[in-house]
Amino acid sequence: MNKENYHLAKRQYVLAFSAILIVVIYIVRLFTLQMTSDDYKMRADSNAFMHRVQFPARGAITDRNGKLLVYNQPAYDIVVVMQEQVGVDTLDLCESLGIDTAWYRRRMTEIKDPKRNPGYSRFTQQLFMSQLSMEEFSKFQEKLFRFPGFYIQKRSIRQYTYPYAAHILGDIGEVNPSDIEEDDYYRSGDYIGKQGIERSYEKELRGIKGSEILLRDVHGRIKGRYQNGRFDVQPIPGKNLTLSIDIELQKLGERLMQHKLGSIVAIEPSTGEILCMVTSPTYDPRTMVGRQRGKKHRDLSNDPMKPLLNRAIMGTYPPGSTFKTSQALTFLQEGIITPQTAYPCSHGFHYGRLTVGCHGHGSPLPLVPAIGTSCNGYFCWGLLNMFNNRRNYHSTQEAMTTWKDYMVSMGFGYKLGVDLPGEKRGMIPNAEFYDKAYKGSWSGLTVISISIGQGEVTLTPLQIANLGATIANRGWFITPHIVKEIQDGMLDSLYTQRRYTKVSKMHYETVCEGMQKAVEAGTCRSAYTTQYVTCGKTGTAQNRGHDHSVFMGFAPRENPQIAIAVYVENGGWGANYGVPLGALMMEQYINGSLSPSSEAKAELFANKEIYYGDYVR
Repeated sequence: MNKENYHLAKRQYVLAFSAILIVVIYIVRLFTLQMTSDDYKMRADSNAFMHRVQFPARGAITDRNGKLLVYNQPAYDIVVVMQEQVGVDTLDLCESLGIDTAWYRRRMTEIKDPKRNPGYSRFTQQLFMSQLSMEEFSKFQEKLFRFPGFYIQKRSIRQYTYPYAAHILGDIGEVNPSDIEEDDYYRSGDYIGKQGIERSYEKELRGIKGSEILLRDVHGRIKGRYQNGRFDVQPIPGKNLTLSIDIELQKLGERLMQHKLGSIVAIEPSTGEILCMVTSPTYDPRTMVGRQRGKKHRDLSNDPMKPLLNRAIMGTYPPGSTFKTSQALTFLQEGIITPQTAYPCSHGFHYGRLTVGCHGHGSPLPLVPAIGTSCNGYFCWGLLNMFNNRRNYHSTQEAMTTWKDYMVSMGFGYKLGVDLPGEKRGMIPNAEFYDKAYKGSWSGLTVISISIGQGEVTLTPLQIANLGATIANRGWFITPHIVKEIQDGMLDSLYTQRRYTKVSKMHYETVCEGMQKAVEAGTCRSAYTTQYVTCGKTGTAQNRGHDHSVFMGFAPRENPQIAIAVYVENGGWGANYGVPLGALMMEQYINGSLSPSSEAKAELFANKEIYYGDYVR
């Protein structure tokens, strides 16, 4: 083959290869468009059909007596299909909805932003504006034909019957990107529980979405349901919840705590059901509804008194003398004391140059009157003798570890597991904590203040109330919980199983006797009533400013119906606020109402204000 023919043949091969390559490219592209890309299919479908989500009714919420607390009201969202909203008169649209063009542009940008709106598609409905009122809906519906690509979608919003229990009930709001990433149930514009029960029982309350397929004509107008709804899927409503709270008891608690900082928690000992959970300051849950929710939430977040803080489970405080009951139980079980063991108290505990003060009372005292008079000296001596005991423990560290294990068994130092978000664990120090703090050189005297609920020890009001429930049950408790029943469902076993402490029942009887003594002739005398036997324990927790006023108790002593903790920040002595408020709450629950004299007392305390100045917890 000559040189000229060789080059000709080579060019033929190149041309043939190029032609084959072009054909292959076209085939691959056609395959991609027809088989692997939904773009054209979605365009075709969107021209003929509209897939509309049917949102389920969210479950209703009632109190333990069947009183409706949270229910649904109809509301309307405006959604937009970006592919269709071509040529819309933006100014007319904004005037019809009462918004400005800057808001319109910002919202359109947010819809298209994949970070804010994961899974965005221009062929599917996207939320443009949520929760229109009936008046706004009616006004806009008349002009809807002017705005191609915009549609109205019926939804529901939460309504709250009472202005109480905001921290328990919580609220709902629009999902954020992390919600969408964590659960593929949600799409941009959906609502989700943000706080309280709405958050922790979101999956039970939300239900299951449905869908309907609507036919369009060539102009995009809706002509009816595809095949008479044969392929529609009906939504399944969310489950209703029955809460354990008594809304009337909650109402009284919030009334008593007006103008104060603190918390009241009441528990039914036999079930662990929370009868009320008051935190103050609080807010009206009815204000956290609709498009103004975001602004209201910001205002509450910026309030220096922190009304969004659920102090009942998020506030960690020194328990003060209410903690002495747990010390008495530990010392009895460990054989450090007997009920007859007496310790001296000359206006306090004195050891060398160390003094822990106490108010005046008889001395020496055995255990029951020591609980009744809230003797600091008694419990300081008990802890010192435990930590110095070398027959039972090889070292102070070993004694400390034993002590800590008792506290943990009583529900301290870790989260109890209440069915509300945000619970804090409080603080129960251990040997390692003090080894690090004091470089291994410490003794019972160094940490003596923990025996009276001070020092490093902190508990939540829920944990203090649970201590009362545990004593009422003589040594066991069920994890406190807010939900009593789930429609067609079961509670987690955590809320039905007993949890036992490390202390024998007989020692609890001794402590009950001491707490009864406190009510009948000790520091809790204002809780005394002839109607039933009340057991109580005051606490006066030291603080940077005025002391905190604390009360923990239960009633009746036999077959107890209610255990309660009251914590009033800067309220002074436990008898100043804690005891009378606790007594009123127990009377309301046991009797169903307050007597005229108790009602007058309730009104007096409701109007009492505590000045906090610049102090904000």
